[in-house]
Amino acid sequence: MSNNKGFTEADVPQQAGKCFIVTGANTGVGFEIARVLAAKGARVMLGCRTQSRAEDAITRIKRITPNANLVWLPLDLGDLDSVRTAAELAIKEPRIDALVNNAAIMNPPLTRTKEGFEAQFGVNHLGVFALTSLLLPKLAETPGARVVITSSVAHLKAKIDWDDLNADKSYIKTARYGASKLANALFFFELDRRLRAAKSPVTAIGVHPGIASTSLGRHMGILQIAGPIVGLLLNRADQGAWPALLAATGNVKPGGYYGPTGFCGIRGTAGAAKRAPHAEEPALAKRLWDISVTMTGIDPGLLV
Repeated sequence: MSNNKGFTEADVPQQAGKCFIVTGANTGVGFEIARVLAAKGARVMLGCRTQSRAEDAITRIKRITPNANLVWLPLDLGDLDSVRTAAELAIKEPRIDALVNNAAIMNPPLTRTKEGFEAQFGVNHLGVFALTSLLLPKLAETPGARVVITSSVAHLKAKIDWDDLNADKSYIKTARYGASKLANALFFFELDRRLRAAKSPVTAIGVHPGIASTSLGRHMGILQIAGPIVGLLLNRADQGAWPALLAATGNVKPGGYYGPTGFCGIRGTAGAAKRAPHAEEPALAKRLWDISVTMTGIDPGLLV
């Protein structure tokens, strides 16, 4: 790692011959992950909703790396039919070395996915659960394949309202975002446990980008106004990509959790990160797993 003080993009090894799926790769942290992987010789599938935005991202990356091997993977995590179609396209690849679940939405007004789920839980967790589940058999064909799941510092004090997952009774957008990120943390904890029990060759790793200055916070109101000042304390988007790049390509522990190691764990080089104790509660993780199978109708088949 750079200066023995943490992982940066300079520590990403060459990735020629490998294939990565990066969701939300048209902007922000996802774009930076795709940019670095492409520069290191990987084939990168950009999981994005809109073709024009994906093509714009591809054009921008190719200005930096003209021979970059990039392709748009049509993907809307708020539409399970789209998730299934994306998985069907992805499994046609000769290999997939890592699925980097980066895409998310943050603090929007109450909206719903195509299936009617509260959007933050639906996109940030259920869509990730579904895509990961559908791609696990393909990932298992490649020794050393990894699943990277992006949580957030917002999970640390979050709670899941198990009696109102769909926000039919109440909706506080910040609380719902935190709950979706706690769901991400519980998911990779449970996924790791089940993959190990099944002796799968696939490794599950969790990450968080710190607090990165990206378009993800576009619904945060007053914080947008204070952006230039607050931005001095935040990770740039390229720095926010370092934990995911570490998880996807570096020396990590199965089931590990990685994020910035600098100021209050919200910026700086990437390394081991702190997770909330309740993000490692087996009963909660199993409950979420079972509910996710029921809500999506997709079962990863990892029985324990």
